Amino acid sequence: MTSGLAQLPDLFDMETTAQRRMIRDGLYSGHTAGLAKGNLQCNLAILPGELADDFHDYCRLNPKACPLAGVSRAGEASIDRLGNDVDIRTDAALYNIYRYGVLEKQVNDLKAHWRDDLVAFAIGCSFTFEDALRKAGIEMRHIDRNVTVPMFHSSIETVASGPFEGGMVVSMRPIPETRIAEVFEICRKYPLAHGAPVHVGDPATIGISDIDKPDWGEAVDFSSGEVPVFWACGVTPQAAIMRSRPPLSITHAPGAMLIADVGEHTDPIYPYNDN
Repeated sequence: MTSGLAQLPDLFDMETTAQRRMIRDGLYSGHTAGLAKGNLQCNLAILPGELADDFHDYCRLNPKACPLAGVSRAGEASIDRLGNDVDIRTDAALYNIYRYGVLEKQVNDLKAHWRDDLVAFAIGCSFTFEDALRKAGIEMRHIDRNVTVPMFHSSIETVASGPFEGGMVVSMRPIPETRIAEVFEICRKYPLAHGAPVHVGDPATIGISDIDKPDWGEAVDFSSGEVPVFWACGVTPQAAIMRSRPPLSITHAPGAMLIADVGEHTDPIYPYNDN
């Protein structure tokens, strides 16, 4: 490893516990695609207790976009389902703090910002299935380019709960057209990672006007024979929170996930039909 902050390739060959320790100690704060092989990666949404019931229902009503891995008790910085050594305040690679839906700052840990009324929601992440796709010989362009996966607002509507509503956020990966069926089959095995794709082909069909201008992450190039494939994305609840404009909300920074201590095949709290 080079001096100073670690780079993503420095972490690739580490065990999951060591990767999380690097993040907890502030030695790595980038995106986590390609890490935690065999273990679950999670999106985070953290809200004051008075909004927790409505948000919990939003996840229950939208289990494909918001596959819920676990919920903390108010004020507790751990979630039992994620493992005993996971600290919500320190173990995501980077956090966004919002005031009334506007990004106030990014921080490496939440110790100075934690409150007794905060409730944390861990939501499955599509990064979890990427290792399986790569093992099958399907390139993940954003990992090979060391950039954050491109993510887009879409016109696929979610089911509202209280103040939480809006279109689904989707992540996109170029996939060879000849391997689409195989991708669906592999991804269905990972329900906490959003399962199978929600759309293949023309981005305009789901309200995306320019595939080269993602709302989050970086654009990636396409090779001959590849088509855009879109998955439900765990930034969906983050976008819903921003629209609802609560006085305080905290999320992971897009792409900078929480690495859990449970296997990637863990079941979501609210299953969904992925056929």
